[in-house]
Amino acid sequence: MHLTQLDWIVVCLYIGVTLVTGLYFARRASSRTDEFFLGGRSMPWWLLGTSMVATTFSTDTPNLVTDLVRTGGVSENWIWWAMAISGMCTVFFYAQLWRRSNILTDVGFYELRYSGRPAAFLRGFRALYLGIFFNVMIMATVTLAAIKIGGVLLGVSKYEVILIAGTVTALYSATSGLWGVVVTDLLLFIVAMTGSFAAAYYAVQQPVVGGLSGLFTNPVLEGKLALLPDFTDLHSAAAIFIIPIAVQWWSTWYPGAEPGGGGYVAQRMLAAKDESHALRATLWFNLAHYALRPWPWIIVALASLIVYPTLDSIQAAFPTVDPSIVRHDLAYPAMLVFLPSGLLGLVVASLAAAYMSTISTHLNWGASYIIDDWYRRFVSPNREDRHYLRLARIATVGLIILAGIVSLWLENALQAFQILLQIGAGTGLVFLLRWFWWRINAWSEISAMVISFVIALYFEFVHANIIGFEPLEPSFQLVVGVLVTSIGWVTVTLLTPPASPETLKSFHQLIRPMGGGWRGAGLGLEPEPDGASPTAAFLAWFLGCVAIYGALFGTGYALYGRDSLSLLCMTTAAIATYGLFRLLPKIDLR
Repeated sequence: MHLTQLDWIVVCLYIGVTLVTGLYFARRASSRTDEFFLGGRSMPWWLLGTSMVATTFSTDTPNLVTDLVRTGGVSENWIWWAMAISGMCTVFFYAQLWRRSNILTDVGFYELRYSGRPAAFLRGFRALYLGIFFNVMIMATVTLAAIKIGGVLLGVSKYEVILIAGTVTALYSATSGLWGVVVTDLLLFIVAMTGSFAAAYYAVQQPVVGGLSGLFTNPVLEGKLALLPDFTDLHSAAAIFIIPIAVQWWSTWYPGAEPGGGGYVAQRMLAAKDESHALRATLWFNLAHYALRPWPWIIVALASLIVYPTLDSIQAAFPTVDPSIVRHDLAYPAMLVFLPSGLLGLVVASLAAAYMSTISTHLNWGASYIIDDWYRRFVSPNREDRHYLRLARIATVGLIILAGIVSLWLENALQAFQILLQIGAGTGLVFLLRWFWWRINAWSEISAMVISFVIALYFEFVHANIIGFEPLEPSFQLVVGVLVTSIGWVTVTLLTPPASPETLKSFHQLIRPMGGGWRGAGLGLEPEPDGASPTAAFLAWFLGCVAIYGALFGTGYALYGRDSLSLLCMTTAAIATYGLFRLLPKIDLR
């Protein structure tokens, strides 16, 4: 499949607009480091929220959803749908706190909350650990998806994709700063959503599919359509639903879904005009991410099971594609070949948009970790901003090169997702409690990080390969990791001293956390009498989750033709949304 001249015009026009936008903001981004990394802390909620949505809509996201649906059915998506619970928790408990902290990056939190050498070590190590290792791994999965799309739709090699896509994205990311990133993200979101709906429409129009009615009655999809797992098969239900709902959302650290917020989500909250805009940006992000976007991808994935029922059928349809990357996630770009001329160019542009929005964000905040939290803090402090900005641009280029190299090692997006999920298993509760419980200290986080990483290495290299035990499924590995890690860091917390009284007091005065978790510090620290209500926050959190899942299920049942269930779910979502916005004044105090 090759693009026509019209398709190429559409793609080139999109790339040109993106580059012009990035270059437009280059001068502003060159003024100060807080302009480059946080846009001068002056951004509105709707722009920041849309930027978060665009960032999580990457080239690997529809590929991941396709992999899940083809291998386990629609209900398999609960491994990421469950994270909506954590996302809503971030909205109502943490968004305002992040903005109130006034730090440059979320890693800067460590020396705000903790004290002494452990705090400094934690900040420096996490800056490199997250900024390079985690960040590069995420960007590598995105690049891998771009490689698969380029191989199917354009017939280009993996090396050509890495060179061209990486160069264009690094160019505007290194020059425009966060303002350029979020403004282009707005355009990217519009283009990407248009492309995903177009892909779904033309997927079901294929004669072999027979429209929506033909899709959902096709015997090939038997057992694939359920929104909830089969609870009579307890083993499968535990892996797909029970563990994600009961354990995963609060216990694991994963980029973009960190308990309590972190990474580029925290960056967007820190860049907001004020606390109100931080909360509303994160709320819009979660509603759009979980309730608005999944179904076009799911429709394409289901249709692909009819068009390409096996991996061999995908390989046969695209014989020039490298066999090493032919996995179930390749079915998504394989379905795009049915798009008409012009629209195919738009969809290719939408996928390029998805790639660029995610990569540009990761490059920007990854560089902020490396330069502000490591280099400026520990290597070369007290230099002029121009020096750090120059190095930030160099770091941006270096990160995209590393991501390209790692992408050549990966086979599918699910592989990286499971690796990162396991590495972060058991650390999530620390991130949730550190704002509200004075007793947590730097050693709590260090021990959680070390233990979870060791357990991940154990399951990857020792459990089956060296000892010879029966391999555990990833979900059950996660439970073991969470249990051992949680016991470990809680024990360390109770055996080590808390942060210094001066640090605790200054943190509490700045952040003003709700609840009574600071009363035991013995420093006279009490929550503000006019602060946000914990009861209202918990109720808003619950209603937010109901609204998301109600809309998600309601849309699905409408597509399935189950009108009564759809109406019930949508009505529930509407009532929850009404109650949520009635509660906002009690939480959003500005």
